[in-house]
Amino acid sequence: MGRLMAHFYDRMMKGSEEACLLDWRRKLLEPVHGQVLEVGAGTGVSLPLYPQAVARVVMSEPDAPMRAKLEKRLEKEANPVVEMSHGSLDDLPFPDGSFDFVTCMLVLCSVPDLQRAVGEIRRVLVPGGRLVFMEHVAAEKRPGRLKWQRRLEPLWLRISGNCHLTRRTEQAILDSGFQMATIERESMRKAMPIVRSCIRGHAVKPR
Repeated sequence: MGRLMAHFYDRMMKGSEEACLLDWRRKLLEPVHGQVLEVGAGTGVSLPLYPQAVARVVMSEPDAPMRAKLEKRLEKEANPVVEMSHGSLDDLPFPDGSFDFVTCMLVLCSVPDLQRAVGEIRRVLVPGGRLVFMEHVAAEKRPGRLKWQRRLEPLWLRISGNCHLTRRTEQAILDSGFQMATIERESMRKAMPIVRSCIRGHAVKPR
C-alpha cells in the first residue's frame, strides 16, 4: 500500500493542488525563516515554495517509498540549505528547541498518536517558534458530512495509510499548549467531500 500511495499520490492530489493547495502552501510559508523542519514532507511538494530567508530546511519523511521520491526531488533541486531525515513524528531525532518553524501539511490525519505528534513538534520548537499547519479535519459544521466521515472512517483507514477523517486537530494543537496566531477554515476544492473540511494557519509555542 505504501508503494502504491507514493506512486500515485502526486497524481491523486494534482487537482486540489492546482485549485487551492499550492496557493495555501505559498501563503503559509511566506513568513518562514531561520531553522525549519518540515514533518511528513512526502514527495516534497512544498520544497520550491520556501522563501530565501530560510537558513536550513530539514525535510523529514519516515515512509520509505515516499522518501525515495523525495530523494529524487532533492537531487534534482540541489538546494544547499535543504537536507533530509527519516525521523518519525512519534519520536523526532532532534534536541529540544532546535527549530524556529515546524511545517506540517496534510500529515496529522495519519499519525498513530495525534497528541504525541503535536507534543513532539512543540518540543523541537524554540520558545516563540511557530507551527505552520494545513490539515483536513472533522466536518464539525456539516453534520451530514460528519456522519458520513464516521461511517467511512474504518474502511478509509485501511486503504489510505491510516488517514483519519474525524480528527479535531485544532483542539489537539491548543491542548498541547500552543497559542493560535492565525487560523482559516475552508473547503479543499477538487477533493472528495469526506476530506474537504480543512484548517490552516500558524500556532505559537509560548515563550
